[in-house]
Amino acid sequence: MSVYVIVHATPKNPEKMQAYGALAGPTLAAYGGKLVTRGPSEALAGEHQHKLLVLLEFPDKDAARRWYGSPEYQAAIPTRLEAMDSVFVLGGE
Repeated sequence: MSVYVIVHATPKNPEKMQAYGALAGPTLAAYGGKLVTRGPSEALAGEHQHKLLVLLEFPDKDAARRWYGSPEYQAAIPTRLEAMDSVFVLGGE
């Protein structure tokens, strides 16, 4: 059964966002990950601070954790920190 990494983000720097996407995107496939959707988000109830939602799908939690901890993805994190404020959440069975 698939699991998901839900990213809530507020972009800070458009150029860095593009650079981050170019670095992070290619790291997904090796762990069975894929981009499901990316776009503006809105709260239907409660308060929501971030403006962008990214949904990534993985085959299982172990694959998602291995992706996040991989040297390839870890190398993209400094650019991500310059590009956006974000929260990464792992969900699913």
